[in-house]
Amino acid sequence: MLHLAAGLICVYACVVVYGQDEKGERFLCTAVPIDKDTSCPVQTLPFQSATGQEEELRNTVMQLRETILQQKETIVNQLGTIKELTSKLSRCESDIESFRENNKDTMDDVPKDPNDTIDVLGKTMQSLKDRLENLEQQQIRANISGASFPNELRTLLQRRLEDLENQLLKKVNDLEAEKSQLYNDTAAHHQRTDNTLNSLMNRISELEKGGAGFKSPESFKISLPLRTNYLFGQVKKSLPEMYAFTICMWLKSSASPGIGTPFSYGVPGQANEIVLIEWGNNPVELIINDKVVQLPLSLSDGRWHHVCITWTTRDGLWEAYQDGQRLGSGENLAPWHPIKPGGVLILGQEQDVVGGRFDANQAFVGDLSHFNIWDRVLRSTDIIAMSNCSSYISGNVVAWVDSNIEVFGGASKLPLKLCEDQLFDS
Repeated sequence: MLHLAAGLICVYACVVVYGQDEKGERFLCTAVPIDKDTSCPVQTLPFQSATGQEEELRNTVMQLRETILQQKETIVNQLGTIKELTSKLSRCESDIESFRENNKDTMDDVPKDPNDTIDVLGKTMQSLKDRLENLEQQQIRANISGASFPNELRTLLQRRLEDLENQLLKKVNDLEAEKSQLYNDTAAHHQRTDNTLNSLMNRISELEKGGAGFKSPESFKISLPLRTNYLFGQVKKSLPEMYAFTICMWLKSSASPGIGTPFSYGVPGQANEIVLIEWGNNPVELIINDKVVQLPLSLSDGRWHHVCITWTTRDGLWEAYQDGQRLGSGENLAPWHPIKPGGVLILGQEQDVVGGRFDANQAFVGDLSHFNIWDRVLRSTDIIAMSNCSSYISGNVVAWVDSNIEVFGGASKLPLKLCEDQLFDS
């Protein structure tokens, strides 16, 4: 290229590369005066060979190719790891399903403790976390010549491992729930078994002691010889709503201190709807809807006594009779509170919850018979007549008959002839 300035002609240097020829030439022209020969002497200078540049480019290409191959190998390893983890999870699920299938016939009766399976799943989860750490270490090693591990693949792996971890946690929770259900089913099965055994024991006891075939439906007593939290009787019939009542019974006890709880009636929301109790060194107490009065009764001399209690919701009036004599009366005991229906009536135990949670210290020890309930206040003449055996009135709400009373825990039904000499001497 020529440039005219100040009467000078200047030719700039240029580089010519000919095809595959590894040689190159550079032509250098210098300025000469205009009156001189304008033919520029051409001076050929050696130029750096292209061989060095091509070698450098070739090395770069090779490095990039190695980097790509390494990344490809890393990705293949990652995919293999994912497949391995997926296969491991599938085997876990298959083992659980196989366990359920192989044990489906016995799972209802015998509890299978899944702690071993839970431990295996926990170890598998830890293994997955360890593999994630290994993958991150491989990512660091894959950073060759500034080439970084693909973020998309790392995110995919992280998400996949989180999904696997969540699935394993769900399996663990499901197994824990199944374990709890198995134990609940087993407890219910044991309770049914205990009830059946209790019934058999009671039947055997009745047969051994002549309790079967009473001369009349009411000629029996229940015997609670030990102070425990599992001997008791239960009235099959529940009480209706009542605005007054009379409760009478015969009982004999020499327990000390206190005879315990001859009876208790609990309803949902109120375990102490009606309770007669003497425990510790306290006097006999009548409880209605958690309201308490003390009764001047003396029942722990080891002899039979006839006890009657009357109550009416109007002003909460009450009376207490022992052997036909009215020993106490009062008012303001749970006034205007109707006795609630639908509860559980227990003989011999005090209920902390409806139908259960008995306390051995409050258990009745002795014999009990002719437990009757009326939904009215009986006349004192009727109570006196029953106490001296000149008459007998069956309760219109709860009547003392064999079919109305169940016994549990080793309590027994024994024959009893009411008002004969042995009633007071036995």
